[in-house]
This record gives sequence, C-alpha cells and structure tokens, in this order.
Amino acid sequence: MSHIFFPCRPAISCSHSHPFRASKTVRPIASSCCNPYMTSVWTMLSSAAPHVKSRCPQYPGSSIKRFPVPDDKLDWNQDWPQYDPVSYTAPILLNKPTWADPDIGLFSPQFNTVDGAVDRTSFEGSYKVEDGKPLNPHGRTGLIGRGLLGRWGPNHAADPIVTRWKVDEKGAKIHHSVSQRPILQFVSIKRKDCGEWAIPGGMVDPGEQVSLTLQREFSEEALNSLSLQPSERAELYERITKLFDSPQFQVYKGYVDDPRNTDNAWMETVAVNFHDGSGDSVSELPLQAGDDAGQVQWVDVDSSFALYASHSHFLELVARERKAHW
Repeated sequence: MSHIFFPCRPAISCSHSHPFRASKTVRPIASSCCNPYMTSVWTMLSSAAPHVKSRCPQYPGSSIKRFPVPDDKLDWNQDWPQYDPVSYTAPILLNKPTWADPDIGLFSPQFNTVDGAVDRTSFEGSYKVEDGKPLNPHGRTGLIGRGLLGRWGPNHAADPIVTRWKVDEKGAKIHHSVSQRPILQFVSIKRKDCGEWAIPGGMVDPGEQVSLTLQREFSEEALNSLSLQPSERAELYERITKLFDSPQFQVYKGYVDDPRNTDNAWMETVAVNFHDGSGDSVSELPLQAGDDAGQVQWVDVDSSFALYASHSHFLELVARERKAHW
C-alpha cells in the first residue's frame, strides 16, 4: 500500500500497499494475486488463523509458483523433511535500491530489534531466526527469499483511514434508509496497478515515526502534495496537521496476510482512523490523486462496496466504533 512493477514502494496493500517518497524511487507493487497490499481484519489475523493469501499459488508480478503448503504443515515446529520451497527475490531488488536490504551474507542484520534506523521488531512478538534468516511468524509460505519485499523480516506499513459524516446541504447527517444509522464517508484511492479501490497507505521509512508515515502517505496519495506550490503546501499542512492531531482510533496493528509474503519477509501494518467530525479540516480540501493512485474520492462506507484486499474489514471496524451504517 500494487504489483507488476510500478513506480513506488511496496505498499501494505494490491494489499495494503502503499508507497512513496518525494525521491520517487521505483518500488514494486504486487499485482492482484489473491489481492495483495495490506490487510485483514484483526479477527482474521489472530495467531490461530492460518494465513491464506501468503500461500497463493502464483507469486505476484511473476511466473513463480509456490511450493504448496497445507494448513497442517504451516507451523515451523511441524517436522516436514519434504518441504522444498522455491527461492525468489524480484529482479528490482537485485539492483540494490536504497529502500531494500542487501542479501544475507553481504550483511548481517540484527533481527528482533531496531537495527540502526530500520525497525526489525515484529508486532507479533519475537520471531525465529534460522541460518541467519528470519522465519515468518505465521509459518511456511512455500517461498524463500524476499520476493517483492525490501526488508528481511517484517516490512512495516501504515494505512490512514480518513473519514467524515455524509451530510445534506444544511449540514445535517444523512442516515441510511435501512439501518437508520448515520453514513460515514472515507477517502478512497483507485489503484493504478490493479484497478481496485483501496485505503491509501505506504511503507514506513527507516527512522520514521508511524504517525508521520500516516500523514505523509495520505498527503501524497490523496492530495498529491508533492505537486503543490510552497504556499499551497503550507495551507495543506495546516489542515492535515489539525486532522492528524485530533483523537484517533487505532483500527489494527499486526501481521498482514499478503500475497507478497515469503518465509523470510512479510508485511505488517498499523491502520488508524482519523475522523473529521466537524467537516472543516480535510473535508473541504480538493482531493487529487498522486503516486500510485489513479483516482481519489470520498466514498460511502457500506458493506456492499468492494475494496482491495481485505480493506473492507478495517472499515467495518471503523463503522462499528463510530456507530455508523455498515
């Protein structure tokens, strides 16, 4: 939070994704095998739930087929001498982009800790390291190496879910005719890579606070802040800061069942809801697609609206928290 290869970095989420910095470095965004860039609702991501997208037969953006892994062979503690995973690291990583790690052997990262500026800790707790390589905390995936992911171990992303109330011309909340609950709207982007609507989001840069990642990604993807003049950017920053400093709701924090995951590299995300309750911060700003977004618009939060990967689950949790229509 996208795939084939597209200019931007590998996001949480096509799962969720998510990407991008002013330098416009090229990062892979996965194509929609099992629907990639980030996300699955927390109830689906409990430690007891087997990851599914992480075992999709064909690896995103490639012709690589995973070694099939049945549910009863996921656990690393399960003896399985016949396990013969495919090794794959995307060609783009072999060009040694600045946002990616070198191969193990060329360097020795410190896992389960903050390694220099790179946070290699996992929201899942301590993970195993075998032969110098980290092991996916949710078990086998049928593929070793990093695939499309830049970091060995956890690859951290952030998903900002920006919402407002749907109102009539007098500013009164509009209620759904069936549920009788007020309708929320959220800022949604249409991904260029897979054509699906999604929550904007992207990767956490080394040393960057997640709170800044959330703000940066929303500004770049939904408001195209990188193209603004300095005076316009100053006004945008003021409004965005007001919204992102307001009370927020952490929707999810943890492992992401993502098609880009491998035995040695996996996605994790923090999804946070920022609500413009008064309608005077971002609600009045013109949305403009940037980075890997083809389109951007306010969309009604509704269970019938199809979204990229499992983003709809995040919105369901937001609607429940806000006592809104779902």
